[in-house]
Amino acid sequence: MFTKRILGVAAAIAVTVGGFATAQEMNFFRIGTGGTAGTYYPIGGLLANAISAPPGSRACEDGGSCGVPGLVASALASNGSVANVNAIEGGTLESGFVQGDVASWAYSGTGIWDGKPAAEKLRAIANLYPESIHLVASKGSGIASVADLKGKRVSLDEPGSGTLVDAQIILQGAGLSESDISAEYLKPDQAADRMKDGAMDAFFFVGGFPAGAIAELASQHEVNIIPIDGELAGKITGEYKFFADDVIPAGTYEGQDADVNTISVGAQWITSADQPEELIYGITKALWNENTRKQLDAGHAKGKAITTDGALDGIGVPLHPGAERFYKEAGLLQ
Repeated sequence: MFTKRILGVAAAIAVTVGGFATAQEMNFFRIGTGGTAGTYYPIGGLLANAISAPPGSRACEDGGSCGVPGLVASALASNGSVANVNAIEGGTLESGFVQGDVASWAYSGTGIWDGKPAAEKLRAIANLYPESIHLVASKGSGIASVADLKGKRVSLDEPGSGTLVDAQIILQGAGLSESDISAEYLKPDQAADRMKDGAMDAFFFVGGFPAGAIAELASQHEVNIIPIDGELAGKITGEYKFFADDVIPAGTYEGQDADVNTISVGAQWITSADQPEELIYGITKALWNENTRKQLDAGHAKGKAITTDGALDGIGVPLHPGAERFYKEAGLLQ
């Protein structure tokens, strides 16, 4: 299906620009994101548009795309961080969004990657924005803390997602295991639908706020965003340095009248060491140009958090040589 879609794009370009399509090499670059109800997917779409400049496109200086000449990028829905790491390492994705903790563990062969071959080809393009850990509970469930999840119906997200990994860490920090809850493994939109029907008490989601699935749920069903703070948060951030204290501001979701303290982890754009240096240099340069800045600011609430100030924060894998060259030229790296 994907091959047919790419061929369709290529044909459309050829029709649009006539014979010129053959005058410029065309490259395809896939960005693995997450589920369509999360934050990765819309951000991936914005960045795919920003870095693309198909053959025949108007030049940047003439008001056209400021992407990489000849590049056609696409954002693909996926199961999330773990799945994206496996696809990048296996060569079936050119790049993907990965939680900073998952990327670090995969590259070093530690943590959840202990006992598995280290993903030694992983290379970073940029840290994008903080991903807040959401624990969403039905107001009627009586859940007010992580400890209250015991005996409840809780979705931890699907296998291959970074959310599942972090949910397991949070449960463990609270002295719980998956056997202490009635665990399910659903995407956030599926879990939200179950909650509307009264068949789910709580679910975890890791991503930038506002998350579409949670916003839609909160507009139709009374929910609480449960804090992850105090001793529990301190225990987790003390043991896992890629986590940081975070706040989901009051009013982020309907019915949320106060700030909610939680923790977060960085969303990072990861690629493979096999990708050409010149290509990744061009992609990194396109990511941080003024035209992309405008698209990010206007395209998604979390887009404004994607800035060069945090581009190198919390990265636990080597920078790709192309990205490293850009950051040195931009004075962001010595």
